Amino acid sequence: MMKHTRIRTFNTKETYPEQKLDNDLCQAVVARGSTVFLRGQIGQNLDTSESVCIGDVRGQAEQAMYNIDMLLKEAGGELEDICKITIYIVDPRYREEVYLVVGRWLKGVFPVSTGIVVSALARPEWLVEIDAIAVIPDTP
Repeated sequence: MMKHTRIRTFNTKETYPEQKLDNDLCQAVVARGSTVFLRGQIGQNLDTSESVCIGDVRGQAEQAMYNIDMLLKEAGGELEDICKITIYIVDPRYREEVYLVVGRWLKGVFPVSTGIVVSALARPEWLVEIDAIAVIPDTP
């Protein structure tokens, strides 16, 4: 029995068959105390593992935020529960487009945010990755 609730578990040998990986991961963890740690989300359909919006950083940011919203709902929370986000982009020129998308999704939420420019993400077609930490309040 796992100590924390794991949402959408998967093994990398199925998700990334072209690579020789064998990691047990999940899309989100609801830790005791209702803290939810989301895996970095990218331009990928979570139901099919298909990369979407190839070459379109705005579209990939939309998909990442859609995934975050969906995963939080599956965990029993909502976007308003987000406390911290980290945004990874592969080109500093993408910052404005990505932050406009994220800002629209998180209007009125006011999370702590960190932005990082990286040389690459796990797959060459991915241009942006966004992870989040949320705390779901106890219901009275």
